[in-house]
Order: sequence, then structure tokens, then C-alpha cells
Amino acid sequence: MKVVRRRCAGRTSSAQVAGCAIVAVCAGMFAGSATADDQWMSEDAMRQTFAGVTLDGKYGSGRPFTETYDKDGRLEYRGVEAVIGGRWSVKAGTFCTIYDNDSTGGCFRVKQVAGNCYEFYFVARTEAQAQADPGSPAWTARGHVVGKPGTCAEQHNV
Repeated sequence: MKVVRRRCAGRTSSAQVAGCAIVAVCAGMFAGSATADDQWMSEDAMRQTFAGVTLDGKYGSGRPFTETYDKDGRLEYRGVEAVIGGRWSVKAGTFCTIYDNDSTGGCFRVKQVAGNCYEFYFVARTEAQAQADPGSPAWTARGHVVGKPGTCAEQHNV
């Protein structure tokens, strides 16, 4: 509020003071919106972080999974119920895991929530949908890169 007072110094009417307060609130809202978009990992950061590594994670249900992302774009998913091959890519600001003969993959916005902890938010079932019409991000899983220090806490942020 000190900034608002300095910018509105010399104004004495209630309407002018209220106008300054409205401007300050609106500026804060726009600044918050920019910060929300900045929380997602960039395409370059996702490629650098995930190419050639294995990720151990858990879904919201607590079910564990392991996924290995080869540098050539292939992947291997290992869950309680299956081992599935596929490919990974980075498209339209999302990290996509598309599985061979299995439609359960998708494209995710990714947030680095700690040094070695990543949260995945589903936005599209396919790469084409991620590019054309992604949905609102929905929290899906949390994971960490195997072999790097640090892991994720048990609880996720909704």
C-alpha cells in the first residue's frame, strides 16, 4: 500500500483514493496471473530434465509407477499391473507420454515443486489435442528422478 500512497499522493477526494486502490488491486491480479503461468516448466527445461532418466512416482491414489525416458524419445512404463512401451515428447508446453497399443497416456503440464520433485497435470489425451485444444490442468501424479538427491513428499498439492 505504500506504493499506492506515493502514486496517489496529493489526491484528497474519496473517489480518487478509491480509484487508486482499485488500480492497485487490479495490478496485483494481473501480476498473480503472470506468476501462475511462470510456474510451469518450459519445453527446454522438460527436455533437459527428463531425457535419458528414470522417474519414480505415485498417482493420487498412492499407486506407484516407474517410467524411463530414453534420449531417443522411447519410454518404458512399469506399473503394478503392466510394463508398457511407448514414446515421450514435448509439445505445446506439455510433456507427453504416448503408449504403444494403450490409450491411457497423455500430455501433462509439469511443475517442479522441489529440487528433485515434479508434479504432472493432465491436459490432453494426445499430442494433437495438446497443440489444438488442451484442457484445464488436473493434478495427476508426482515423481522424482532416480539417482538424484531428494525425493517428493507423500502428499500432493491440489
